[in-house]
Amino acid sequence: MDSKLRGCDLVKIKIGTLVIGPEIRSRAMVVQQKTGRPVQFELMGDARASLLVWLERWNDAAGPLMTIHFRAGSTAQRAAHLSTRQYARLVDEWVAAIGLRPQEYGTHSLRRTKASIIYKATGNLRAIQILLGHTKIENTVRYLGVDVEDALELAEATEV
Repeated sequence: MDSKLRGCDLVKIKIGTLVIGPEIRSRAMVVQQKTGRPVQFELMGDARASLLVWLERWNDAAGPLMTIHFRAGSTAQRAAHLSTRQYARLVDEWVAAIGLRPQEYGTHSLRRTKASIIYKATGNLRAIQILLGHTKIENTVRYLGVDVEDALELAEATEV
């Protein structure tokens, strides 16, 4: 969930993109639907562990990662891949399940969250630009809502 990808890119990831032999990659790359540009993302330990369990159960390295599964009798079956809209509904359910208001959080706020946390910790706009796949630093500044106060706090925290 902290991949910094747009929902439309996340739901189209193929399992084969994430798997190398019997292991899950720690990093992968997708071509963004919106920009047509490649962007790398990381897979943290918990995500890799979950994917390993998922692969043992469904064993389909060619198919899309985000799929709807169901059981018919004793047989596990796969339905169509998860759409961007279905993913958005799931996020709404997850947000509500942890006691937050779905109106305030969505798939795009998931994309923005990790980037914002990294920016607050480092102040490195260029790194965020690369992680999000933005072509212009101005887009990253606007995306994060960086303002004069942020710049002044960084300056005050830095002694020369």
